[in-house]
Amino acid sequence: MRIGIDLGGTKIAAVALDPGGGECARTRTTTPRDYESTLAALAGAVAELEHATGATGAPVGVSLPGIVDPAEGTVRAVNLPWLDHRPLADDLAATLGRPVRIANDANCFALSEAVDGAAAGAAVVFGAVLGTGVGGGIVVRGLILPGANALAGEWGHVPLPWRTPADGPPQVCACGRIGCVETVLSGAGLARLHAHLSGQRLTAPDIAARAVAGDTAARVTLDRHADALARALAGVVNLLDPDAVVVGGGLSALPGLCAAVSARLGRYALAPAPRTRIVTARFGGESGMRGAARLWPQES
Repeated sequence: MRIGIDLGGTKIAAVALDPGGGECARTRTTTPRDYESTLAALAGAVAELEHATGATGAPVGVSLPGIVDPAEGTVRAVNLPWLDHRPLADDLAATLGRPVRIANDANCFALSEAVDGAAAGAAVVFGAVLGTGVGGGIVVRGLILPGANALAGEWGHVPLPWRTPADGPPQVCACGRIGCVETVLSGAGLARLHAHLSGQRLTAPDIAARAVAGDTAARVTLDRHADALARALAGVVNLLDPDAVVVGGGLSALPGLCAAVSARLGRYALAPAPRTRIVTARFGGESGMRGAARLWPQES
């Protein structure tokens, strides 16, 4: 059995997986707002799962929204500032009395989908997360590719390519730079795009609902958003050439998104008919904790 924990800004969700990836038990609690209480809550989640399953000493992996520095053994977590520059893996390992592995949540998402999700069997997988922000992760033959600076897959903070006036004026990103992919492809970016194209101020879910209902303006916005995603992913295809791109996050549910991107990808990638599959995540919001459990491959 392996335990995976998704440590988020508001909740801690954890799951115990059997060797075949089946769920044995799960638990959920509110994320505390200080370091020591967070360690205690993580340890409590492990204890609860082990009590529920009758197993002890299970390997533990943690997914979190931030950068895990493999050289320093510390983390930088945007939504959990009390974790910044703290040796979370070492401290949790000391609390539990066993080794712990931690990774960025987008990397865990990609790992989960590469092992037994929508991209199962693919050698090279790119996970694209479209939500409040835009994140990404790379998995090669079942292993996360973190990169020398723990930044591999951070495509949300590169410039959106081949911009046109229809994309709206470049916006300042949360990272401080201007015109990043995230400023157009995130939930707020989609709302901003719709306001630019139609003059209507709506949320991303409202835009999606109106598109399904046949609203022309909403459909135009989703079409432009899909085109922007195709342009952004063309850069990924040209650089990484993955076998599959798995799209997750709240915006992955936009109607017809993956099909629209697949149809447009050849306009921008060097391959006129890319073999890269563009697919929607199988496990959705579950992928973070499932991928965290997968930080311990079965053979380990």
